[in-house]
Amino acid sequence: MGKWTRRAFLTTGIVAGGGVIIGVAMRPGNQVKGLAAKMGEAGEGLIHTYVKIDADNVITAIIPHSEMGQGVQTSLGQMLAEELDADWDQLKTEEAPAIGEYASYSAGRRYLFAGIDFPDFAIPTVDGAMMKVADTLNLQITGGSMSVRTTGILAMRIAGAATREMLQQAAAESWGVPVAEVVTENSHLIHAASNRREPYANFAAVVAEMTPSQTPSFKDPADYKIVGTHKPRRDIPAKVDGSVKFALDVRLPNMLYASVVRSPVPGGSVVSVDDSAARAIDGVVDVVVIPAASVNNMLGETLSTESVAVVADSYWTANRAVQALNVQWSETGNEGVSSDAIFAQFDSDITAGTERQTDRVQGDAESAFATAAKVIDADYHVPFLAHTCMEPLNATADVRDGRAEIWVGCQNPLGFRRDVATTLGMDPENVTLHNHAMGGGFGRKARPDYAMQVAYLAREVGRPVQLIWSREEDVRQDFYRPAVQSRFRAAFDADNNLLAWENTYTNKNEPIEAPLIPYAVASQDIGYVSSPVHIPFGAWRSVDHSQHGFFTESFIDEAANAAGKDGFEFRAELLQDSPRHLAVLTKAAEEAQWNRPLPEGRGRGISLQESFGSLVAQVVEVTVVNGEVSVDRVVAVIDPGLAVAPDGIAAQLESGVIYGLTAALHGAITIENGAVAQSNFHDYQAVRMNEAPNIETHVINSGHDIGGAGEPGTPGIAPALVNAVFDATGIRVRQLPLDRFDLNITVEETGEVA
Repeated sequence: MGKWTRRAFLTTGIVAGGGVIIGVAMRPGNQVKGLAAKMGEAGEGLIHTYVKIDADNVITAIIPHSEMGQGVQTSLGQMLAEELDADWDQLKTEEAPAIGEYASYSAGRRYLFAGIDFPDFAIPTVDGAMMKVADTLNLQITGGSMSVRTTGILAMRIAGAATREMLQQAAAESWGVPVAEVVTENSHLIHAASNRREPYANFAAVVAEMTPSQTPSFKDPADYKIVGTHKPRRDIPAKVDGSVKFALDVRLPNMLYASVVRSPVPGGSVVSVDDSAARAIDGVVDVVVIPAASVNNMLGETLSTESVAVVADSYWTANRAVQALNVQWSETGNEGVSSDAIFAQFDSDITAGTERQTDRVQGDAESAFATAAKVIDADYHVPFLAHTCMEPLNATADVRDGRAEIWVGCQNPLGFRRDVATTLGMDPENVTLHNHAMGGGFGRKARPDYAMQVAYLAREVGRPVQLIWSREEDVRQDFYRPAVQSRFRAAFDADNNLLAWENTYTNKNEPIEAPLIPYAVASQDIGYVSSPVHIPFGAWRSVDHSQHGFFTESFIDEAANAAGKDGFEFRAELLQDSPRHLAVLTKAAEEAQWNRPLPEGRGRGISLQESFGSLVAQVVEVTVVNGEVSVDRVVAVIDPGLAVAPDGIAAQLESGVIYGLTAALHGAITIENGAVAQSNFHDYQAVRMNEAPNIETHVINSGHDIGGAGEPGTPGIAPALVNAVFDATGIRVRQLPLDRFDLNITVEETGEVA
């Protein structure tokens, strides 16, 4: 998510915090008393930062992440409940408020100190330092497939185990028995020798006064009863019966509605506005020019350029009036830029190789290419992509008496609160943010521009305002997945062994390991050149893995073809020293019946991708008739280390496949005259139900560190798809989307097309 580096994260946090973070002063200790006051009625029964127990022995797990369809409250609730020995049927979940105590300290610790095994005495200080950094930077992030592998491991699991230990200690002291004899089960404390059994609630008040351990003892995974089992998603019933409240459902007394428009060419500012036609529409209350603003945070710089909004008594009136505005925008110098010009620039910069930076250099690639029996090369391209969440961007604000309230669905509540406060010139403590479930996020709702806009509007008109972006504004004013070009060469010896791998691509983003390959190639030279463009970019589901997964897994297939070898077998030969990767790849091939013959016009392709700590292999089967591709079947195998919520893992794999198929088959944001040409689903299509394939999911619990699940299903679908198309037609597709290719063309003997 954005341009994070370990040094930038740590140094920014230390500088912003006002000094070096050291020593016992940073230990978090018992935060319950201060938290209970901040949370008001919600603080009733609070016995730990993440745990409440009420008088009826109902336990509530407080989840510091946003729900956007990924089931995070269920999976994190399972991790806490497991270590707490809670009665799952009597456990509830709620989202944590946007306050500093719920900042993403565990993400910082996992990111900065991955692989470091701290001694127990140091962990409180490390956690305290990370809390200070995350709070200072206003990070309460949901994204990067981090929730389970960071907050789950370093917060929820610890909270459950620490609370269990405090409950055992409280019961032991009350009963006058050794603490080792007190056991826990289904939210009850038990002492078998004296036949005592009491609910956790009986000891909640005592526990609230205790300081929880940050190094508690954990259960043996062999004893898990909740983690790793199917538990119905907590968010599903409300979505089925319609009771879930999205930000779009907020209604306030005397509330107005707004629609907004920005410069077609990014960066343009308002020169003049003729709003006479808009103001003549019945129901229009005001036309407001919202000034430009910028926010610098750990997600990178968020630019909110000037925009013009219409405020009215209904959204439809506001949106109709926006279309009646006559706005003259300033020129930016990019009015002549097109997609073709951008890719020509990329090609020129790669060819020039000016100031090429390296990701990986091993062996002697130059010598390998010079002495190779055979060399192949290829260029791959992917376009800009929009997010197009089903729920359009929206937020509601009420600003009065030096305070502000915001109702929004976002992926960084603390950051949004800070950015709204900056817009209004307020202290963040005077801003209350109510976060709601989201109808999709995918990285777009980590950017606060829409919340900043509505806060400004509410202050200007002096009434609550709900801002809703039109779908056209959503498509044309996104922070897009970047367009990228990637150039490859591969060298082979006389026996068709792969000797060297060379790759140069445009514009390094995150995560840094995305272009790397898992295959045992002796000589590798992987690097990039900078080739900046004026189109704003941001995090998109699986970030750079979505581009590089397509590039590397397509070209490794080309290498297999050039070596005269089967795509699965070629990969397997290069993974003999990587048993975990090989197991995932082999499982996918077996489940897909890789060697089963297919009739003419059908094809099968495979891919393997490591991302966000998880490994995913996918096999795609397609049918190509009269140049039209239908995706018939997808077999997806994931090794996430441990599937905390197996049903949730399957759902995320399926979701990632569909999202990736949308991009691979149809997705393309094109630039004309410096502006985005697309505007809605008629020209920026999504996969429809009739196009969706049968998806089979399989999970390998390897016992490795827990990986993510929300994003790893997306990167591998595009390469497996185009590899299947090659298998069916002999046509090698190196540019997406697929629907822009003519698959009826005549293929030369090489079976290759540009």
